[in-house]
Amino acid sequence: MTVSSARCLEDQLREILVHDLYLEVPAEEIGEDDGLQDVLGLDSLGFVELRAQCEQRFRVTIDDTLFSPKHFRSVRTVADLVRSLGGQPS
Repeated sequence: MTVSSARCLEDQLREILVHDLYLEVPAEEIGEDDGLQDVLGLDSLGFVELRAQCEQRFRVTIDDTLFSPKHFRSVRTVADLVRSLGGQPS
């Protein structure tokens, strides 16, 4: 995977957060390590929707054991999870 495709995955996750989950933070201001809950204010329903969006957009299956704060802490951890499951940016 190239650096540009890796960057694209993080950018797509930011777009999901802003356009699909309606976070009121511009995508370009969301840092890779900003806490999805404590910094960006994502609530429990938002995490469920983020999981569903990742599964649909990146064609991966995130089972319940992987749907945890460890993997859904930040844009970086979600991107790492999607990559580990073989997901690619569309």
